[in-house]
Amino acid sequence: MAQDNSPNKTITMNQRRSRTKFTEDQLKILIKAFHQNPYPGYATKQRLALEINTDESRIQIWFQNRRARHQCQKKSEPDEDLESSQDQDHSEEEIQSREDRRCHTSYTSSQLHTLIEAFMNNPYPGIDTREQLAKEIGIPESRVQIWFQSRRSRFHVQRKREPDDQDSEQRQDQEQDL
Repeated sequence: MAQDNSPNKTITMNQRRSRTKFTEDQLKILIKAFHQNPYPGYATKQRLALEINTDESRIQIWFQNRRARHQCQKKSEPDEDLESSQDQDHSEEEIQSREDRRCHTSYTSSQLHTLIEAFMNNPYPGIDTREQLAKEIGIPESRVQIWFQSRRSRFHVQRKREPDDQDSEQRQDQEQDL
C-alpha cells in the first residue's frame, strides 16, 4: 500500500490519488517559478513545496503538466523562454524531443461512439477501414490507428484482470459456504 505524506490518507494500488487543487496564491507562486525556469531542480521544487505547503511530488507533477500545456499552446511560436531558462539537468536533445511530441488528441462523444462501435465489430481493422473511419469522424488515419492500438491494449489488460476478480469472488463464495 502506497502512502501519501498527508495525514490519514492511504491509497491502495488500484486507486487514483485525488486531484490536487491549488489556491490562487499558490498558483501565482508556481506560475512565477515556471516563468523563471520550467525545469526546476529538486532543491527548487522542495523550496516551492515548503512555500505553498504541499508535497514535492505534487510540485513535480504540476510542472510536468504545465510544460505539456505550455508546449501545446506555443507550438507555432519560437520557444525563446524555454531556451533561456534551461535547467542543467536537461539536455537540448531531451527538450527538443519534448517539443516534437504531439498534443494529446481529444475525441468528441460521437467520434468515440463510432470508434467503439467499429472496435466491437473488428478490433484489428485494415488500412481501408481505418481510412474510412478517419474520413467519417474527421481525424487523421494515424490517430485512428493509435486509438485502436491503445484500445486493444486496454482490452487485454482488462481481460487479464477479470479471471483474478472471478477467482477472488469464487474464493469469497467458498469461504462464506464454510
